[in-house]
Amino acid sequence: MLNEQELIARAQADPPAFGELYDQTYPKISNYILRRVGEVAVAQDLTAEVYIKAMRGLPRYQWRGLPFTAWLYRIAANEIAGYFRRQHHGLLSLEALYEEHQFEPAAELDLERELIERQQQAERYADFRLVRDLLQRLPAKYQEVLALRYFEQQPLADIVIITGKNLNTVKSLLMRGLQRLRTEYNTAKTATQTQPLAPSRVIEAEE
Repeated sequence: MLNEQELIARAQADPPAFGELYDQTYPKISNYILRRVGEVAVAQDLTAEVYIKAMRGLPRYQWRGLPFTAWLYRIAANEIAGYFRRQHHGLLSLEALYEEHQFEPAAELDLERELIERQQQAERYADFRLVRDLLQRLPAKYQEVLALRYFEQQPLADIVIITGKNLNTVKSLLMRGLQRLRTEYNTAKTATQTQPLAPSRVIEAEE
């Protein structure tokens, strides 16, 4: 087994070798994006864009002893922010990876099936749907750090690297974001005890 630094160096010299890095990192990155946007088709497109940009930027990537996934999470966070700004405009597909670099995912890796299975599993839990919807209503600066910390279980040190913010700022965003999310959650749960929540308010991602 090659270590991560060796894999990166090999992929920089031989683009098709990027496949091993892809297979190792894809589940985390695609799951992170799916949880942020809540739609399988959109998550597929954004995941594709992340790896297209990673492939294009790989020749300029410099190993600094940091996790390769931290770089990918940062690209993913930018793509998610861009998606919410442009709403479905100009998304690419994974086919571009093969056409441009002769790289394609391992044959046994059924991307669509994996994404759909993850969404179905997530959708079984009403509280998860509610929290995801409420999270998407928060300002993007809170969404990013909360998703990385509590969905992706990223340590604070890695969140600092991914977001480019200092540690105190990250801690402050987490604390304030949690407070706002907790307030919104309690309000929504209280409302369900007196009257049904409108689907457009709480389960919008299912529509």
